[in-house]
Amino acid sequence: MGTSEAPVAVQIAHSGLAEEVVVIEWIAEDGAEVTIGSPLVIIESEKAQIEIESPASGRLEILVAASDIEVAIGTTIARIHP
Repeated sequence: MGTSEAPVAVQIAHSGLAEEVVVIEWIAEDGAEVTIGSPLVIIESEKAQIEIESPASGRLEILVAASDIEVAIGTTIARIHP
């Protein structure tokens, strides 16, 4: 009997950024196999563009797929399925 691990959320972290950021470009594609630390997406705050890295290894499920979409800090933008 195998154990099923819960997906790992990819969130916009609180790090002194504005209340909202813009999703600029997904580097990894939906459904891609990613590894811990691999680049997933570029977001932009009022001050800088930031590359978000994968917090886990597994299959990427993108939840906020469109570019130029504003998202609030703390929003889950994707999940990694181990």
